Amino acid sequence: MNAIRFDFVSDIVCPWCIIGYKQVDHALELYKEIEGEALDAEFHWHPFELNPHMPPEGQDVADHIAEKYGRTIQQGREARARMGKVGESVGFKFNFGDEMRVYNSFKAHKLLHWTGKMIGPKQQTALKMEFFKSYFQKRLDISDEALLMDALAAALPNADMAAAQSALSDQTIEAQVRAEQKMWRDRDIQGVPAIIIDQKFMVPGAQDAQTFVNVIRKIIHKRKSA
Repeated sequence: MNAIRFDFVSDIVCPWCIIGYKQVDHALELYKEIEGEALDAEFHWHPFELNPHMPPEGQDVADHIAEKYGRTIQQGREARARMGKVGESVGFKFNFGDEMRVYNSFKAHKLLHWTGKMIGPKQQTALKMEFFKSYFQKRLDISDEALLMDALAAALPNADMAAAQSALSDQTIEAQVRAEQKMWRDRDIQGVPAIIIDQKFMVPGAQDAQTFVNVIRKIIHKRKSA
């Protein structure tokens, strides 16, 4: 079975990041149907903060969108409605609303970093999915440490909770996450998701599944013809 790696540079508060993941997941299914071969996909999640200066209390989503993108409240509602339809089409139901808030995601990235290094990529993906659900479906405050620990327990009930709690205040991990964020920005990634396939080919944004299939087919073809 061919193994293929996907590196996702993403943020928990980015709706297009979960959509991008779902599109890749669908692309892997399409590839199997087309080529008659399943791929052993491994996902790695990397930190990117859309709102690195967000205060601890967060910000009302309508105010945030108005400040950042210049949209009216109604324009913001319409954009979220369109995004909600895209989410449903790929199997993820958003729970948008005017009372939703945007939060700082740095602590969540620290916990994801720790999970990826200390437990493994499959478990890191499971935690990332739980964070997406917590934020976009339950509208929870993903900057809250207690909530992050609850999400970890839900996604990975066998994880070492004491070690995970310590990771949230670990200055070494904080420095590693900051350094990785800088590295991606230095590589000119200014928006997310940015999806690097096979550690060589970068696909920007939440492209449709067929686009990912085309890239995957080229990668596998090159391997076989090498």
